[in-house]
Amino acid sequence: MSSSDQGNGGMTPAAARRLEYTVIGLGVLALLMIFQPFNIALFTAGCGLVVLAALMNNLLPLAQPGVPKRSVVKAGMIVALIFCIVLLVAIFAAYLYGHFFLKPPDPNTIMGKAQLSAKPWYMHGFTWTIAIVACVLAGLLTLQSRRRNPAEGR
Repeated sequence: MSSSDQGNGGMTPAAARRLEYTVIGLGVLALLMIFQPFNIALFTAGCGLVVLAALMNNLLPLAQPGVPKRSVVKAGMIVALIFCIVLLVAIFAAYLYGHFFLKPPDPNTIMGKAQLSAKPWYMHGFTWTIAIVACVLAGLLTLQSRRRNPAEGR
């Protein structure tokens, strides 16, 4: 590789190897956390980490010397945006499933009263956080593409 490849933001062989080892190491760490028998909190964190590691596996093809760092960041943002959108669709699909296929809660029972007094899915902070993250990622990706192609925006 020439020094001009690295001068324009291309990854060095060491940086590409570091990215690859980080992605693989994150997956191994997640599996160790899931299969440890000592602490339920570690299991919970491992379950979340295994999803993150699976998504980061999409970056492995970009872990090559000379690939611009901007490409890796952009691919990571696209993967995160897709994850956010799929998560929102899954939450909405679960709501629709419950609405159309499950019988409504009985207001005469304690459990039914608790279910009826619960906040709707669209009022939860988690849902709004995921939606905001998706909008921010979409905006950043749009800005990034406009900066690279200023003539196409006209």
